[in-house]
Amino acid sequence: MSHPSRKPLPTRAALLGTGALISGLLTVPTVTASAGEQPVCSAPDAAIYQAPLPATAAPGEVVACREADSLPMVGNGTPLTAWKVQYGSTDARGRRIAVAGTVVVPRAPWPGPGQRPLVAFVPGTLGIGPQCAFSKQLAGQYQDAYEGPNISALLKAGYAVAATDGAGYLDGQVHPYVSGPDAGHAVLDMARAASRVPGSGVSPEAPVGIWGYSEGGAGSLWAAQLARSYAPELKVVGSASGGIPADLRAEALHLDGGAFAGFLVDAVIGMILTHPEMPLPDLLDDQGRKAFQDAESLCAVGTVARFVGTQFQQYTKDRLTMKQILALSGPDGTTWGQAVDANRLGVDVGRPGSGARYEIGFPVLQYRGALDEVIPAEVADAARRAYCAAGVDTTWTSYPADHLLGDGQAVNDSVAWLGDRFAGKPASGTC
Repeated sequence: MSHPSRKPLPTRAALLGTGALISGLLTVPTVTASAGEQPVCSAPDAAIYQAPLPATAAPGEVVACREADSLPMVGNGTPLTAWKVQYGSTDARGRRIAVAGTVVVPRAPWPGPGQRPLVAFVPGTLGIGPQCAFSKQLAGQYQDAYEGPNISALLKAGYAVAATDGAGYLDGQVHPYVSGPDAGHAVLDMARAASRVPGSGVSPEAPVGIWGYSEGGAGSLWAAQLARSYAPELKVVGSASGGIPADLRAEALHLDGGAFAGFLVDAVIGMILTHPEMPLPDLLDDQGRKAFQDAESLCAVGTVARFVGTQFQQYTKDRLTMKQILALSGPDGTTWGQAVDANRLGVDVGRPGSGARYEIGFPVLQYRGALDEVIPAEVADAARRAYCAAGVDTTWTSYPADHLLGDGQAVNDSVAWLGDRFAGKPASGTC
């Protein structure tokens, strides 16, 4: 029951807020060109993050772009050109949305045969507020846990990079954390948009690799699962995914009350955003509402620090455990557990021609830190086994590291693995 003195948590539309509404009424500068001239990216920085209401751009269409002055988080000395981009995508329910991201291209000519390869990069957990967007991080607008070395390694290898922020990072929005289809669509549409950025030199015929770790590991695998049906024109040759939260139900029970409970708080908010009809907002108490406000105002490190040891039941009026919350059903009888399980990776996956919902016709690399305290070993192992059982060419690697350090230890191996896929070398799967 709702309490008359407490407002229910806003739906996703309400969470966009007044700022986003005002932004949507403004004219968003787009790719511009005078008569007879080549198009240029001339949008001011603020326009990249204005949320158009309604969003009308087709998936992968460039809405606005500007050349980035510098990327201080990418520091290996490789001469490069970069653009911030707003582009069209679709959310988990197939509705058009706008997403921001960054396209980075080495200035040196591509020395290899064919077109310069493109890597669609998916960042790990950054926080759910728009202040935490990966494009802002790369531009040095804030510093938190970041993956600049990953981008640097790709550029050093000569590859172009299309790094999505992910859905929900425009002004006034909230990121739908752990929503698989939202993530997969944003990744694939970022790859589509890269060739449409004026002056990028990225070919729509370029071979595409996908790479991500942690939240990005899930996003990259979702992109791999959706590529054949959602973006069949992309020439995806492989997907590297590490530290994968592949089973959100198991993750929720594992994180609750632990050192990384902040990720669970973000995940609950993400699920409410994608399932506004489901019960939970009215069950929160004042402490829970305050927790949600805090989570939206913090980025990754602050979120972890704020919620260390938190048990989610302390945020509900009736002190519902996570198992009890997962058993709650919505108006159509769907339970929270079923909604969460819809984001589980490795379900109904198969090779092309298998008839599976998600057909994957390219190799996949999965990896983790052997000491990972965020993703349980059984979650990672189950995802690997599911892909192998489905006949997907899967390579598995483990590193002597925890969750945070596992990403850094895998950089060189992941770039080399993607390089072999771009070179057309057969993958030596470990199933």
